Amino acid sequence: MVNTRDTTATPRPGDQLFADWVAHLPIALSDADQARVANAWHWAQRDYGDACRLGGDRQIDHALNVADILAGLALDADSLIAALLHDLPSVAGVDTATIANEFGPTVASLIEGCARMRQVSHLHGGGSSGNEAARAEALRKMLLAMASDTRVVFLVLAERLDDMRALPTQSADRQYQLARETLDLHAPLANRLGIWQIKWELEDRAFRYLNPAAYQRIARLLSEKRIDRERFIESMKTRLEQSLAQAGIEAEVTGRPKHLYSIWRKMQRKGLGFNDLFDLRAFRILVASVPDCYAALGVVHSLWQPIPKEFDDYIASPKENQYRSLHTAIVGSEGRAVEVQIRTQAMHAQSELGVAAHWRYKEGRSADPDFDDRVAWLRQLLETPADTNGNEDLIDRFRAEVFADRVYVITPQGDVQDLPQGSTPLDFAYSIHSDLGHQCRGARINGHMVGLTRVLETGDRVEILTARNSRPSRDWLNPALGYLASPRARAKVRAWFRQQDYDKNAEVGRGLLERELHRLGLDDVNFEALAAQSRFPKLADFLAAIGRGDITGAQIAGLLRERLLPAPTTPEALLKPRRRRHPSAAQTDADINIYGVGNLLTRLGRCCQPAPGDAIIGFITRGEGVTIHRCDCANVAHLEKTAPERLIEVSWQSETARSYSVTIIVEAYDRQGLIGDISALLKHEQINVTAVNTQTDPQDQVARMTITAEVGDVNQLSRIMERIAGLRNVRDVHRAR
Repeated sequence: MVNTRDTTATPRPGDQLFADWVAHLPIALSDADQARVANAWHWAQRDYGDACRLGGDRQIDHALNVADILAGLALDADSLIAALLHDLPSVAGVDTATIANEFGPTVASLIEGCARMRQVSHLHGGGSSGNEAARAEALRKMLLAMASDTRVVFLVLAERLDDMRALPTQSADRQYQLARETLDLHAPLANRLGIWQIKWELEDRAFRYLNPAAYQRIARLLSEKRIDRERFIESMKTRLEQSLAQAGIEAEVTGRPKHLYSIWRKMQRKGLGFNDLFDLRAFRILVASVPDCYAALGVVHSLWQPIPKEFDDYIASPKENQYRSLHTAIVGSEGRAVEVQIRTQAMHAQSELGVAAHWRYKEGRSADPDFDDRVAWLRQLLETPADTNGNEDLIDRFRAEVFADRVYVITPQGDVQDLPQGSTPLDFAYSIHSDLGHQCRGARINGHMVGLTRVLETGDRVEILTARNSRPSRDWLNPALGYLASPRARAKVRAWFRQQDYDKNAEVGRGLLERELHRLGLDDVNFEALAAQSRFPKLADFLAAIGRGDITGAQIAGLLRERLLPAPTTPEALLKPRRRRHPSAAQTDADINIYGVGNLLTRLGRCCQPAPGDAIIGFITRGEGVTIHRCDCANVAHLEKTAPERLIEVSWQSETARSYSVTIIVEAYDRQGLIGDISALLKHEQINVTAVNTQTDPQDQVARMTITAEVGDVNQLSRIMERIAGLRNVRDVHRAR
């Protein structure tokens, strides 16, 4: 039951506490706004009372922390009020209608949007296919909240950031769950909207709980090198400031913060050691204007030698989240590599605050195209026209478009088109218009004819060739063939086939199913049971789904996995598992991956006797290869102090990293280069071939090849047979019975 509040100017208990809190906020509030926020502060103090959250922290402290974070983003009074009151409906039973009556409909809408946004966790971890409808509906509600008022995103991200700061008080399971969800969903969303100030902290805090050993190791290495690094940067900074001043450029030069997760990601992605990274030694130059950015770049390159291929101009070509800056790397004094970022003050605010730097809700703020673009992106994701496949496509597109890198290509008219990384000319065609994609029959990139599976790169100029009577091919929906990378484009192709005749799709689907079973060497499969396993109530619906391209050959192989990959102890098994060794793992009692180092002998330390599943680390010995220790080994603690540079990252080879020996029969009209084409295809797929036997019938010139190879799983088996079948002159491919 909610009591009626006294909103007069009579002093209330806690007014001094509120005054102290407001005084420490990084923004200034008008008298009217301060009165409204004070009223919300008193509501929160009274209604939260002594309520505590799951980790034991007080609910009122959480609300104040969220408001502090939003104040750091320079948001308005409505946002601060919503932060203070956002948990009242769930904690104290205060309905949003009461909040709307007291503080206005905008605050109530923000609180309702925050509640809907929490549904984002339903997208995490996949879930069963039976929950797709509920998860898609949650996503729609979340996107509606985001698109209608982007302040909802700030509120939810601020709430998650405070949750991450409070993780030390949570259980280990809860720590891992929140960290995994944060790294997979919230940090990428902050990145997409350009709120880097929050993105970096979310990533580092999640990294601390998801990979504590790597986190502590990088933090220790940063701490050990800090004094030397700061001395080195300070000497370069002084020289640079003098040169900029002599060139008449007003600039602020500072060191750049180090983010542990980004360091670790770069080490993993590029296979570099800690001391090989450019941005361990880095500084940032802030100037007044864009011309000054390029002038400052010239000064930097005149003082020190630039490192080739380490220059990025994100001013001329901003990232998809509108991040703008010049990045370069130079060889500084003492031959050490240094990264330099150059940007204007406005770009710096943009990089730290994202859309919050261009906030329009304040009175007098003019329209901002960057802000409009991001809200338009959210609204575009919400579109569910007839050319989408409902729930599955919505979730697929959201994940791909929020969390994937992008490429930027140029249309014949000179416009820039933003596409997911890995996109092809077909993806480009469908991004322009559905009909252009349906009628596509070829493409030119930079004036040269290319295949439709050619992966686009940033800067490519793409021209689509069409034919009026052309229609989509079912091969376009086969992931193994590489025609489409964009979920949105695949949805449009599926929609086209869905609109065709149902009976025809079912007939085509039966033929495709029979062909796939023939390839897999299975001739006694119950179609009805297979349809039921795929959750289709009727066989005809299952066959029509195959005919439309909704179910691929790899998915069919997955449904039959148990028959295709029998237990290795079965005498009649055609597939015999063998452990596949990592190229850099030498002979030991167990398989070991050594990151960034190859062809080293390894042995398990006798002192701690590590076993598969233990957290491990490697030590480079003198003349005896790498010794593998448990991370908690007493000798490792000693080595970290005496020889930390000889410790390297290692891991157990995954127990699932097995290969299965399988025999494939290929029948083809003989031609010159046939064996070479098949060999090149298998090499590209990193398939190990253990035996090949070829016989050609001189009468009909049909070559019969028997290939014994090692595959990792049924999806890979299906994919390589599909690709071999697509080679010229090949008439049949199937697994030996």
